[in-house]
Amino acid sequence: MNRRPLLAAISMAFAIACLSSSSFAQSYPTKTVKIIAPVAPGGGVDLVARTMADRYTKVLGQTFIVENQSGGGGIIASQAAARAAPDGYILMLGYVGTHGTNPAVRKVPYDAVKDFTPIAMVGGTPNVLVVHPSIPVKNLKELVEYAKKNSISYGSAGNGTLTHLAMEQLKQAASFESVHAPYRGIAPGLTDLMGGQTQMMMPGLAAAIGHIRSGKIKPIAVTGLKRHPLIPDVPTFEEQGYKGFDGVQWYGIVGPAKLPPAIVKTLNEETNKALATPEVRERFAGEALEVMPMTPEQFGQYIKGDIGRWTKLARDRKIELTD
Repeated sequence: MNRRPLLAAISMAFAIACLSSSSFAQSYPTKTVKIIAPVAPGGGVDLVARTMADRYTKVLGQTFIVENQSGGGGIIASQAAARAAPDGYILMLGYVGTHGTNPAVRKVPYDAVKDFTPIAMVGGTPNVLVVHPSIPVKNLKELVEYAKKNSISYGSAGNGTLTHLAMEQLKQAASFESVHAPYRGIAPGLTDLMGGQTQMMMPGLAAAIGHIRSGKIKPIAVTGLKRHPLIPDVPTFEEQGYKGFDGVQWYGIVGPAKLPPAIVKTLNEETNKALATPEVRERFAGEALEVMPMTPEQFGQYIKGDIGRWTKLARDRKIELTD
């Protein structure tokens, strides 16, 4: 059998595929691109989605719009994005809820890893452990000792949210008990904390910073690997003897599974360029959000790691939602 014609055909097919991929990258996008934000307008998810849409519109020559699809803690939007055609014209602003905590605590109608293409991490904001000013503690050691001797409750933005799981992580690590008071969102939870109905909470820094500055709540520790510039006097959990508290409320761009690599490359490169600009960094700083540029591969591993972290905790703490 003469193998030369076969090899020649294979080489030609490979060349055509490469050329097609290159042409696809150069031509994308040719029409309006929709970025699904899995929340109602307002808040960190919406801000990040609109910031990135504005940036893509400026540099890629086509309009990128944001469509808010709230409901089910992001489940409805995630399912819609997972089922979209993998052509780059429907993307989603994924975040720790849709691709971290939700898959860890409940059965969702999508696979947060297999049904999506990780495109670009954007950034994250830490959680900050805060207490009512009446609690007579100055640091994490004193708070743990106080919690072991007194009846103390904590609020969260709802069952299964990061604000819930992060507190359960602390209870497990420090071996104390506390009554959980879940709220429908972070705002009412903070209101009751400031009113003294609950004693502690672990909200995102963006939601808490104003109340910290006003003295209505007292910061004890911040998640992450380093102190945050907005609260430089507040030590991390690790500084106070508790390792593994590096989870953050993160945000990133994802698309349906099997998105063409050329499109992923284009969007990842433009995202990382945007994250390097003072304009974007300053806009995010107002939400206590620090940029976290990654390759698509790194972002994919980050998502897997986050799901694994919260799944283990949920199993250890017997947290499973059926709604």
